[in-house]
Amino acid sequence: LIQTRMQILEMQQRIAESIGAKDAAIFDAHLLVVEDRTLIDEVLRKLETDLCNVEWIFQEVATRYAETLNKIDDPYLRERALDIQDVTKRVVRNLQGKAPKTFLALTEPHILVAHNLTPSDTASMNRAKVLGIATDLGSRTSHAAILARSLNIPAVVGLHDITAKLETGQHVLLDGNDGCLIVDPTPETLARYVETESRRAKVTAKLKELRETTSTTRDGRHIVLSANIELPEDVDAVAANGAEGIGLYRTEFLYLNRTSLPTEDEQYKIYRRVAERVRPNPLIIRTFDLGGDKLAPGTVDIADELNPFLGWRAIRFCLENVEVFKTQLRAILRASVAGNVKIMFPMISGLDELRRAIAILGECKEELRSAKIDASEKIEVGAMVEIPSAAICASVLAPEVDFFSIGTNDLIQYALAVDRVNEKIAHLYQPTHPAVLRLLKMIADAGHANNIWVGVCGEMAGDIALVPLLLGLGVDELSTAAILVPRVKRAVQSLEIPECRRLVEEAFHLNTAAEILARCLELAEKRYGDLLC
Repeated sequence: LIQTRMQILEMQQRIAESIGAKDAAIFDAHLLVVEDRTLIDEVLRKLETDLCNVEWIFQEVATRYAETLNKIDDPYLRERALDIQDVTKRVVRNLQGKAPKTFLALTEPHILVAHNLTPSDTASMNRAKVLGIATDLGSRTSHAAILARSLNIPAVVGLHDITAKLETGQHVLLDGNDGCLIVDPTPETLARYVETESRRAKVTAKLKELRETTSTTRDGRHIVLSANIELPEDVDAVAANGAEGIGLYRTEFLYLNRTSLPTEDEQYKIYRRVAERVRPNPLIIRTFDLGGDKLAPGTVDIADELNPFLGWRAIRFCLENVEVFKTQLRAILRASVAGNVKIMFPMISGLDELRRAIAILGECKEELRSAKIDASEKIEVGAMVEIPSAAICASVLAPEVDFFSIGTNDLIQYALAVDRVNEKIAHLYQPTHPAVLRLLKMIADAGHANNIWVGVCGEMAGDIALVPLLLGLGVDELSTAAILVPRVKRAVQSLEIPECRRLVEEAFHLNTAAEILARCLELAEKRYGDLLC
């Protein structure tokens, strides 16, 4: 483990020197794996009880941890499993006394095609020889893909079986912006892409100038533009990309792969540190949004579920495990004195759940008051609207909260009965489906009728083709991945609210998702076509 840690630190130092400390921080996750007492202690216990060598035991335990992350309905968390696998391979090689794996030595510049790449693979590439990357597996949120972008190496990931379709030496054109790979491109195609790349470079340079500007439409309507984060270290990218705070802080990582639940003090320190970094801008903390099966064994009683994504998770789990819930709520309340902190409850399906959650929050305030512990008395509370029942009952929920945040990812998949990670039916996942449009309008109208603001924190918020639609519906805030903030800001600054409202009116007279999307693209092309190229 010590040897592995030294190798990771050396690699981290190389990345820090070449592209910066922010990107080198990706390997902090690797260091956490080799220093994880939960993992180490389990390996040591198995060494005493199992008649197996240490290499096999470490591989078995670490693989089980990775499989836990792979089962979570969150692409970002599933990709973290690859980090564990990367470290595991390095540890096992060191235990076997083998030299560190060397990356493929390329003598000439090539596009690298692989089944999958780990962060270590990507970090050790010779940038002069690797022109681009294409893989069967992976997603844009994988650490390997993030590193590739930071190294200015175009990457297209998740192509499923591209390794089986190509041969070494074959000519391909790789477009990392649109995520496509063209096999044996014609001279005309190559010429067109050279021109496109020149235009994109000019657009990117202009977007950097927007960091200190406000996201205000041409007719003066300000749209709050926030960023989503997963980890405390993600905060650096929030200000760097010109976001006005954090619209969604996913707290699930605090609970994963542990022998015990995170304490109140542990959570308080983390939340406070993030709040201090973004103040006076808001920090919206979403409470625990996993199932009990992801917690440390023995901490709660759980049973197997046939469909855990529609089961005992998020607010449902919290309302049945009040002490776990209270521990997090007290930590958030304590941290709120350090900044503009708000609380958001996930997976609310109706009024009873919402009122119970707010009542428990009130109990936490009283407990802190009695203990004479500093905490905000007037913290804003919001409901994440991501279940169709909540959307339909939005007018009933709105008087109880200070804001709505629409989780479009789940709202769409629940409304259309589509598993968004199932490739066979991915084409049915349609953000512009007429039913989705009507649900979004119901939520926005109900919120504004009750004088609360309405935000969107799903992938729709970062899709510049759909920004006109969301503005036309009256959305007040958009929260997206930090890296997308400049593009969304430019889109907002290019639009006028009346034309966005007309777009929505027209959309309600269209009958298919394709027709509505085409109309959205038409307006987007008119106002900021250079962003769509």
